[in-house]
Amino acid sequence: MNKQLPLGPLQTNAFVLQNKSNECVIIDPGGDGDALLRWLHQSEMHPLAILLTHAHFDHMGAVDDVRNAFGCPVYIHEAEQEWLVDPSQNGSERFGLPAIKAKAADVVLTDKDEELTIGAFTFSLLKTPGHSPGSVSYYYQEEAIVFSGDALFASGIGRTDLPGGNHEQLLASIHEKLLTLPENTTVACGHGPVTTIGAEMDQNPFLSGF
Repeated sequence: MNKQLPLGPLQTNAFVLQNKSNECVIIDPGGDGDALLRWLHQSEMHPLAILLTHAHFDHMGAVDDVRNAFGCPVYIHEAEQEWLVDPSQNGSERFGLPAIKAKAADVVLTDKDEELTIGAFTFSLLKTPGHSPGSVSYYYQEEAIVFSGDALFASGIGRTDLPGGNHEQLLASIHEKLLTLPENTTVACGHGPVTTIGAEMDQNPFLSGF
């Protein structure tokens, strides 16, 4: 079961993927740490890990709130491990916000990592750079859902005008890593509503003619 929680200054979607024992994995806790912790405690969740699709400030604002409360490790791709601790790289300084940073990640993912098992949860790691150099999508085959961060949205794609962005690389990532998933796969996007791979293949105006 999966819960979508828009959080932080840009209403970034945090996702809480849970099993029947209320063990859970949290993807991209972007902000509003107090509210997120209240929900986790009230729902009697037992977080096992925090997975970051990438380290832009709006996806990591509540990382340390959750990590400190539950002692769960944080995962990030190696290309953006320094972004967590550096507001000049994660974008919070660029947008004139108070500096947002977190402690270093506990687990650093590399391009060689293809699968990640955390408790009863097993994810395929899909490297989907383009929006940012270390963007990763987490595919949870058991429930046919992929957490795409800011790579792919409903009828949209991630912006590529920020440092480290690359439009052609993003389109290649989407076509080679995401659109090859089964068409009934739910796409849990970093912003906005969820969608499906099939819907984006048919309707996404940014993906035609690639």
